[in-house]
Amino acid sequence: MNNKKTFTFEEIFNQNERRIHYQIHRLNINDPHKDFYQEGLCAMWNAYEKYEADKGPMATYFNYTIRNRLIDKIRKEKHDTKHAADSIVISEAEIDDGNHLKMNGNTYPIVGYSGLNGKDPYLWERLKSELTENQWKWVNLYIMHDMSVKAIADQEETTVDAVKSWGKQVRRKLKDSEFRKRISWNLEL
Repeated sequence: MNNKKTFTFEEIFNQNERRIHYQIHRLNINDPHKDFYQEGLCAMWNAYEKYEADKGPMATYFNYTIRNRLIDKIRKEKHDTKHAADSIVISEAEIDDGNHLKMNGNTYPIVGYSGLNGKDPYLWERLKSELTENQWKWVNLYIMHDMSVKAIADQEETTVDAVKSWGKQVRRKLKDSEFRKRISWNLEL
């Protein structure tokens, strides 16, 4: 058994298949789709191909290779799961970027900004003079430069909730008719 040239892989497989099951059981892996079994089988094949008799017993090498490949697969799946979860969180943050009013379990879009005239620099200057620095950052980056709340938070090194708060404050001001008169902005709400 120490010389791979005298035994075919089928013979080695028949003698050592239980090693795969043993390692799966030992690592407490739930394998309903046999993905880990297949990974163990590939590891056994690679071990069979790379085995050198003068380096030690084949059984030890099989155990080592199978176990480490299964552990690598566990780590990869955890990484992929975490990456998918992070992507979901980012997507939800972009979808729920503070432009919705939630009341009684329902979500209503907040009045859009289609009435903003991007070609009137005086309107923007008047608006800027009436807002705090952070509120203006939100107007400039979110409305004028169409950045996501997450991107603004990353750029300004703050939280997504803080950026959402800036936007809520701006919206509150824009809904106030006295505020709109001060900046000479006539918008039908």
